Amino acid sequence: MIDFSCVVTGGGEGTGGVTALRASVASVLDQSLRGAEAVVVLASAADPVVRAAARTLADRNPDRVRLVDADPAARTTGALRNAGLDAATGRYVLVLTPGERLHPHACRNLWQAGETSRADLIAGRWSRAADESGKEREPSWQGELYARSRTLNHFTEAPELVFRDALVTGFCLRREAARRHGLRYEGDLAHGEILFGPLAAAAVGRIALVRRLIVTGRAAPDRARDLAALVQVHHRVANTLIAHGLPELRARRETAFARDHLVPLVRSFPRLPAARRERTAATAARVLTGPFRTGVPELPPLERAAVALLARGDAEEILAAAYALARPATVCAPLSTGPDGRVAWGGDPEDPALDITEVGHQYRTFGTMRLMNRLTRATVEKGVLLLEGRLVLPGHTGPGPGAPLTAALEFRARDGARAVAFPVQDVRHDGDGITWRARIDVTRRLRPLGPRDTAWDARLTVQADGPDGPRSVSDLFAPQDQVAPAAGLPARPRLGRLTGDTWEPYVTLKDHFALRLTARRPPARTARRLVRYATRFRPARKAKLLVRGVRGRLDRYRSRGFKATAYNTWLTRLPVRRGSVVFESHMGTCYGDSPRALYEEIRRRGPKLRATWSYDPSPAGFPDDARLVRRWSWRYLWALARAEYWVDNQGFPQHLRKPRHTTYLQTWHGSAYKRMGFDETRVRLQNAPQRERLQQAVDRFDHFLVRSEHDVATLARAYRIPEERLLRTGYPRNDVLIAERDRSEAEGRLPRPPVAAALGLDDHRRTVLYAPTFRGGPGKQRRSRLLLNVREFAERFGDTHTLLVRSHYLESARLPVCPPGAVVDVSRHHDTSELLAITDVLVTDYSSIMFDFALLDRPVVLFAPDLDAYAAERGSYFDLREKAPGPVTATQEELFGVLAELKKSDARWADQRHAFVREFGPYDRGDAARRTVAAVFGPRICPDARHITDHDRGAGR
Repeated sequence: MIDFSCVVTGGGEGTGGVTALRASVASVLDQSLRGAEAVVVLASAADPVVRAAARTLADRNPDRVRLVDADPAARTTGALRNAGLDAATGRYVLVLTPGERLHPHACRNLWQAGETSRADLIAGRWSRAADESGKEREPSWQGELYARSRTLNHFTEAPELVFRDALVTGFCLRREAARRHGLRYEGDLAHGEILFGPLAAAAVGRIALVRRLIVTGRAAPDRARDLAALVQVHHRVANTLIAHGLPELRARRETAFARDHLVPLVRSFPRLPAARRERTAATAARVLTGPFRTGVPELPPLERAAVALLARGDAEEILAAAYALARPATVCAPLSTGPDGRVAWGGDPEDPALDITEVGHQYRTFGTMRLMNRLTRATVEKGVLLLEGRLVLPGHTGPGPGAPLTAALEFRARDGARAVAFPVQDVRHDGDGITWRARIDVTRRLRPLGPRDTAWDARLTVQADGPDGPRSVSDLFAPQDQVAPAAGLPARPRLGRLTGDTWEPYVTLKDHFALRLTARRPPARTARRLVRYATRFRPARKAKLLVRGVRGRLDRYRSRGFKATAYNTWLTRLPVRRGSVVFESHMGTCYGDSPRALYEEIRRRGPKLRATWSYDPSPAGFPDDARLVRRWSWRYLWALARAEYWVDNQGFPQHLRKPRHTTYLQTWHGSAYKRMGFDETRVRLQNAPQRERLQQAVDRFDHFLVRSEHDVATLARAYRIPEERLLRTGYPRNDVLIAERDRSEAEGRLPRPPVAAALGLDDHRRTVLYAPTFRGGPGKQRRSRLLLNVREFAERFGDTHTLLVRSHYLESARLPVCPPGAVVDVSRHHDTSELLAITDVLVTDYSSIMFDFALLDRPVVLFAPDLDAYAAERGSYFDLREKAPGPVTATQEELFGVLAELKKSDARWADQRHAFVREFGPYDRGDAARRTVAAVFGPRICPDARHITDHDRGAGR
């Protein structure tokens, strides 16, 4: 019984067509669902080689592979596919383009979903090669569409099926339903498969979506060659949506078509020959009309401008747009500014399709912005390299027509070892750009060593207004066909011409002009062949294996597992070094928080303690006179093993045992809103050994700081910390906040602490700190997407506010370019307490930073669009809306409204903010560092240590 008929049309000509056909048929034969057949449809004019290969496949698998000879009139792919639909006998039918491969369980997953849901169309994920490496990737939009398996009663419940290229491959139809609805491929369309899927989805009733991968190896169309056909089928799909009364989906289809086909076409322009670029631009100007020419509003600004330029058919402008898409921070065309301050690509500031204000070029100056330096000529004349190019000037900045200009062309070895500069003989201003011309004696001046420094990249430096004026440094952009393959210059390597004899200009895959040392003459070619042979014959291979084995053994000795074993077995037996302390903050990422406050308190008292700080990955930002060790280095392990005290705010590596002679002070890093420790669902679901490792890590704590009885009931209980280990001193990091509050109440907010001047903050602007919490988990990505639209904040409040953005130390966020002084990224600033002291308003979500900032008695606004979902997934210890120290907003407009009226409305929140501090921070009184040092380090540092220790351990009982 045949459950699945997989239709495969005959592949292309020659060995490529044979390979594609065999790959598709083999994926059908390898299905875990044995009732799957391959129906191979061959045109009457099929390549004899392909026909012979298909016959061989059928002879070897007579029960699983059937050959179908199409009618001689069937010449298009759609007609061949229709012949396959007619010949199919399975309960379900699936069509594959030659080269596409089914996942081994694809038919089984589709069949099970169809039988369970009784759906007529069942669809799943697909992937294609994303780049030249051949690595397969799925389009990003599939993640949401196929997030879970589900059944749809109508395709409008998942409209992405028809306005994205979702039903081109990776789906099957119930054969009886296909015949009942008369579903056929359009024989007059070059890409009829794009239309067939939406027609099928609209015709059938129930649709099942499967979250499994179904098809790999989908080929991207040749958009430059097939642009007219793709646009034609796009219009047919759009008309189908109109016929079904769905005009809103037509607009979304146009956006998706532009994003999926037109933007990639623009990106491909640097790799097209000049003649083909001109033909493609002319075709685009003929077939792309309507919103593609006037602007697709849903696209990002650079993509919107690129599509509009493509539709207008200027090949040079399209090429510049391709460079801009690859490097959004580079100015690739002159800019024009309208009366309202909007910035557009080119000369018409009123053209909405070319509006790129959001990119932020207008906020950069000539010396700080990246400019496209287009190479217009690269030839070899009389033994020298002749280069000519043009540097784009944006229009709003740059040297004026009469400004003196000097330029130098630098070639830098790709390994970074050397750089050689050449003067540019001719450089001049030409209106909206700078043209330059250089003659370079590469043979005489460029002397590589030979074996390693074979590739040299070029860049141009333009100096305006004398030696103290601004400088612009730019790479040399060029399309792939800019340099003739035969161009070359003699080379004189320092190790002799056997290592290379010719400088060959070329364009890199990133569209940059460069030189490489090659071997063209017989002696150098022979030498290279000998070197290649010598590094590949059997003794060389054995030597490589030996070296690889030695490196593997060394890597093992450097691994954390080996280091942890050596530490726990041997280093912990070392004698203690009296008075030695190892400090660590947030796993070595910064010099800040309570460990910093304790370190500086100890230094003020001047005791004879030997302090060591760990860092990871960089020592930047730590005091110059501090003793530093890299986290997980042998010096780090040696310091931990001999230390009398450990002090940190998060946790030293769990696998490291605390020596018997060591006292471990855990300062922690915030009160708890979200569930922590053994209260977390993630931890409760772990196996017993994992939970035991966590418990062993926590059992190392000798002292644990708390700032309220809320901490005792949540953090201490969640981590199972005994009462006798708790120190009710408050957080040392908050001492500076108490001091700043008292100072500002007595003297006023101004002058601000010194860090404000270091960040360039204006005293007359209100400072807003946006500090969201960490939303990731083990194994999740560390790049975060901010829920707050920073650009919109800058547009609305930039004149009166400065937004400080601090992403979590385990994450990073890329900020858009905004007006000067409107947005400052402070994510890498070491000490959050310094930022809080200069902040007027805090915007956060669920971060524990709100517990600290409330001590300043300044406005707090919570921006929590996903509050209910977050609380349900992570769990919480209290109702945030009920106890929050400020308003809780769910939308960005609501947040902006609160900020706009904050001066009037904040008085209503003063009492609740005071109650918040009384509940969550009563032990923060401004002397936490002194009290903690006295309690942990004893009378030799603080004379009244015994009194303070007894008080802090007894408080709250």
